Amino acid sequence: MTAAATATCRLAAGKEKSLRRRHPWVFSGAIDTEPGRATPGETIDLLSCDGEFLARAAWSPASQIRARVWSFEQGETIDDGFFQRRIAAAIEVRSGLFAAANGTAVRAPERSALRLVHGESDGLPGLIVDRYGEVLVCQFLAAGVERWRDSIIAALQQLTACASIYERSDADVRAKEGLGVRTGLVSGREPDGLLPIDENGRSYLVDVREGHKTGFYLDQRPGRDAAARLFHGREVLNAFSYTGGFSVAALAGGAAAVLDVDTSATALALARRNIECNGFRNGDGYEQLEGDVFTVLRRFRDSRRSFDAIVLDPPKFADARAHLDKAARGYKDINLLALKLLRPGGLLLTFSCSGLVTPELFQKIVAGAAVDARREAVLIERLSQPPDHPVLLAFPEGAYLKGLLCRVR
Repeated sequence: MTAAATATCRLAAGKEKSLRRRHPWVFSGAIDTEPGRATPGETIDLLSCDGEFLARAAWSPASQIRARVWSFEQGETIDDGFFQRRIAAAIEVRSGLFAAANGTAVRAPERSALRLVHGESDGLPGLIVDRYGEVLVCQFLAAGVERWRDSIIAALQQLTACASIYERSDADVRAKEGLGVRTGLVSGREPDGLLPIDENGRSYLVDVREGHKTGFYLDQRPGRDAAARLFHGREVLNAFSYTGGFSVAALAGGAAAVLDVDTSATALALARRNIECNGFRNGDGYEQLEGDVFTVLRRFRDSRRSFDAIVLDPPKFADARAHLDKAARGYKDINLLALKLLRPGGLLLTFSCSGLVTPELFQKIVAGAAVDARREAVLIERLSQPPDHPVLLAFPEGAYLKGLLCRVR
């Protein structure tokens, strides 16, 4: 695919400040003159009110985020070579990061799993690419990367030589871009059922067809490592357990017992298989409970059941600013209940993946929950996403995952 002539979009007076700070988004309210008949995903030039070039971006007329920046360099052409270079750079960065972090190269072992492309932070807004061994799973979440989909896939094929590329463009955010759902095999052979991966000596099975997001929460690697490190000898409750990632880590680290709670029978079935893959058995220090976490936690509170460690890793509670107050109440509720269930000296490992909930707000919510629970909690450690999920400094929204490890006195 080759680049077309670039249309222009002029911003309203005073609305160029975020672009000058190299933030990659332009919202509808910042625009004075739209780029004529520009089609979804078309490359446009963003200009200040007096006509100064600011950035080159992808146009998205259906979204409140009207433009996502490809480049701040006027001389950079958005074409096939642009995506080849950006993807190659993202892969090269991961090679260095992982060699420094844990001595493991990106291409080995075959069962390694990591994020190869992380959207805006890799200069490719709306593109997610996760690698599970020899299978790549892609998400095209914005109009720009949707338009350049064929070029991106060709670059991934050339740069990774993976056996399969599978697409999971079924996230809700695509609707905000005016895009429909698309999933399925893109190239290579159909993945053979569940994909085995290795994470610091722990084994997991990943369902790239039906699992959440691309199949597995790769961003929770540091949290799982913390569970393996700190939960030895403890009785653990893993709430919103999904496929048992934290449970495998806790048992591998010597936890005395683990209880998974989730609403999905399918997720719990895969969790049981993950437990078995690591040499543990259902009933042998491991149990499951299918049900709503809020309801289960209240039932445990009323029956005075207690635990030595609790993991709270809920789904996103806020996907729009209008939902923020409700999300804050939800986070406070589950943390208050969990704090009441912890024995003295117990550990709470609690997370929020809602980008609109800032780290400061999340800590304030958990602190308020501790006060209402009449428990004294001490913050021991902060956790966030791993180095293959980088955060562009000009794009603080990229720091979506927040974790707090607290000890109850």
